[in-house]
Amino acid sequence: MTKKALITGITGQDGSYLAEFLLEKGYEVHGVIRRSSTDRFDRIDHFRDRITIHQADLLDQYSLIRSVEESEPDEVYNLAAQSFVPASWSQPMLTAEFTAAGVTRMLEAIRSVGADRIRFYQASSSEMFGRTRETPQRESTPFYPRSPYGVAKVYGHWITVNYRESYDMFCVSGILFNHESPRRGREFVTRKISNAVARIKLGLQDELRLGNLEAHRDWGFAGDYVRAMWMMLQRDEPEDFVIGTGVSHSVKEFVDLAFARAELDPAKHLVIDPELLRPAEVDTLIADPTRAREVLGWNAEVGFPGLVNMMVDADLELYRRQLTNAVSPG
Repeated sequence: MTKKALITGITGQDGSYLAEFLLEKGYEVHGVIRRSSTDRFDRIDHFRDRITIHQADLLDQYSLIRSVEESEPDEVYNLAAQSFVPASWSQPMLTAEFTAAGVTRMLEAIRSVGADRIRFYQASSSEMFGRTRETPQRESTPFYPRSPYGVAKVYGHWITVNYRESYDMFCVSGILFNHESPRRGREFVTRKISNAVARIKLGLQDELRLGNLEAHRDWGFAGDYVRAMWMMLQRDEPEDFVIGTGVSHSVKEFVDLAFARAELDPAKHLVIDPELLRPAEVDTLIADPTRAREVLGWNAEVGFPGLVNMMVDADLELYRRQLTNAVSPG
């Protein structure tokens, strides 16, 4: 029988890659979106006619129950959240409602409809480690979040564990380290860099403004990471996994590679802006993906240079196409 999956946050970076992956696997894919006057489907337009959309909100319990009842999923992937870390300081309560309490509402919706048959994936985050207690970070590393976002993700992680242990539900969390792609939002530092480099190369802007260049992250390709999400839900027993490349790079390294890809000198265009520094910084995050490799059989396929090049190339193509369309007759 055809498996069914319900994805919250399907219009986001991870949701779009996951939906593509599941469609290739032969799944019937359902997605949850919030009702809005300015819906954006650009990441899923190329397969929108192959999925079913449900309007629901992580702030509204009844709408989540309805979406689960209507879709009758075998698997639920909870990817929706207020996921931009800097915004969590200016919107801490909203972040808590979506990123923390929203997980509980989704779990309750599943429990009320079909807890014995539905498998649940929660998108946990490496930001939960924050001020790291050990390096690299593994499944047993204690959490010490350094942002309202990280704190909210810790709640979402532990409430998932609690429902698994309290109600014997198949619930897992993927503690995913930073994963990027050409579909990343332009507010995130990696896409901000690739987007700016492309625009500078084509004469559309002059400078790139950044804050802390010395922050180190374990960066991978989002398309690789959604494969790990699926693999976690195919096991006989539920278990949480750290997903990452096991290699850390600085923001400066990302900048240097991006400018090099476009044959530009970063010294001529990069501006350090103290206003872009976070109130509490997470200096270094690096995964120990040993269990994911040994138990799931998962490995990252796209390396760091390949990821940077992919993102810069995609943004160059995007703006070249826009410029061509702007000068075309008619």
